[in-house]
Amino acid sequence: MKRIIGNLLLLALVVAVVSFFVAPAVAFFGIRSAAQADDVASLQRLIDYGAVRQSLRPQLSGRAETLTPAPSFMEDPIGAVRRQFEVAAAPAGPDPDAFLTPDALDGLMRGEGRYAVVRSPATMPEDIEPAPMPSPKYWGINLARLAVTDEGGSETVFTFERRGPFEWKLAHIGLPDGPTPAAPVQAPAAGAKK
Repeated sequence: MKRIIGNLLLLALVVAVVSFFVAPAVAFFGIRSAAQADDVASLQRLIDYGAVRQSLRPQLSGRAETLTPAPSFMEDPIGAVRRQFEVAAAPAGPDPDAFLTPDALDGLMRGEGRYAVVRSPATMPEDIEPAPMPSPKYWGINLARLAVTDEGGSETVFTFERRGPFEWKLAHIGLPDGPTPAAPVQAPAAGAKK
């Protein structure tokens, strides 16, 4: 009897450890599935929209200085003030929310990179080929990075952060280098006021 209980405890420990480390991949496939089904409630549970928007803004602006942290006021007061004026006067890049629609997220998870923003139900092919498998780029206790590679070799990197023992949320999307195509303008719904 002691041996059976010992084996069950060992099995439970192994299952807990495997679940602990496989949880980011489960979150990735959960986002992919929710995006395909247009399940916005599930996407809200799996994505930290504020952090993802913040990660996309500097990538979409195309300005290298927005990717580096601002100088501290205590270290360089003139540089810190100048940086604030430069950021305020900078032209706005494409809207990061265009990448956070279910269709665009599905495209990103399929490796479409920056072209996922132009994805819509009208532009999707009828026969959808299987989505590529993500490859691990970094796997740690509180952070995991998975990358999806397109046919040209460009990688879209998804960074997940731990929010609980088995809960992971998407906190950063690293887009491949290159220009971002213009997002299509959506027509107002019938009966909507202008």
